[in-house]
Amino acid sequence: MSGASLPGDRVRLGGVGCGNIAKLNVPGYLEHDRCDVVAVCDPVAELAKAAAEEWDVPKVYTDLDALLADDDVDAVEVLTPTHLHHDHVVSALQAGKHVSCQKPLGNTVEECRAMAAAADAAGRTLRVGECFYHYPPLERAKELIAEGAIGKPTNIRIRTVVGQTDAQFQRDLRPEGYGWRLDRRSPGGHLFDDMVHKYAMALWLADQDIVSVQAALRRRDLFFEPCNVIFEYEDPELLGSMEVSYAPQMWLRSSYYGADEFFEVQGDEGFLWVTRYTGELLDLAPVMLYRGKVEERSMVAFSDVDADWGTGFRRSSAHFVDALLTGGPAEMTAEQATKVLQLCFAVYQAGNSRQPVDPRTISGSVSPHGWAEW
Repeated sequence: MSGASLPGDRVRLGGVGCGNIAKLNVPGYLEHDRCDVVAVCDPVAELAKAAAEEWDVPKVYTDLDALLADDDVDAVEVLTPTHLHHDHVVSALQAGKHVSCQKPLGNTVEECRAMAAAADAAGRTLRVGECFYHYPPLERAKELIAEGAIGKPTNIRIRTVVGQTDAQFQRDLRPEGYGWRLDRRSPGGHLFDDMVHKYAMALWLADQDIVSVQAALRRRDLFFEPCNVIFEYEDPELLGSMEVSYAPQMWLRSSYYGADEFFEVQGDEGFLWVTRYTGELLDLAPVMLYRGKVEERSMVAFSDVDADWGTGFRRSSAHFVDALLTGGPAEMTAEQATKVLQLCFAVYQAGNSRQPVDPRTISGSVSPHGWAEW
């Protein structure tokens, strides 16, 4: 949607939700030379006031309707719990605001589609702030794939391990900001809350749909869901896999959460690795490329790529501003976010049924067996 609906050559932004994740998303707006964060809103007055003071924001609201009635706000960043996204996003769109929303977009496929329809009806932009799209090592990997650096991709592997860390970032998190993730306000645990990023990468790196999912998954400590998943793509020559491990006694080097990711894309002429994301477990370059053709065999280490996890959030926020100002596409789109949610639910359904599942057939929501029965 065009940025022509903006009243000037700047974006005046309101932050909706001042909890844990706001500290990652708002800095990119504060740093942008054509964006002004003019208001924040949170029902917890102390949080809203503290955020406004920290970010030097002039207006503080505890009521969303009041912020949405403010004509000085052109766009909002919705950083509230997922089960509130539908109502908050639709209200913002109907109030004439452009919207960026935290992932996952909604708790059901129908919620996502309703939000997309509301954006079309309002003539406003709706995008999901998928920081993985804007993380420089993953961007570089996608560029290399498109350039044919590894030939035709044949396999995509995504690995995540969750363990322990002593990062100040994690120590500063508010525990009360996580309660809604552990009960029926969420359709699932870690595979819903965090792994939507990895589902997004399984689709984005391949640039095609997944047509079949098989999965075996377990439960640990209520929230964590170790699993092994197999993806089949539209191209029958391309396969994918996702591994999630939970290692509560394993220490991970990280400046943020106690988690580490590894991405591998195999092609018929070579392979590439993205060796980190949240954590910094391995002493390797962020991106490594092996070209395996007989006449040009080489290993290239891309050591100069910015691999700070926070960079993806800051660049995602800047992308939203730039899209509004130029009228260009704002990613991820609601359609892309809906496919990601369907893939998430397909993993749960495949794990429940022990049968292959086509994500494109998923509607409503799917939870793992035994979820939130305590």
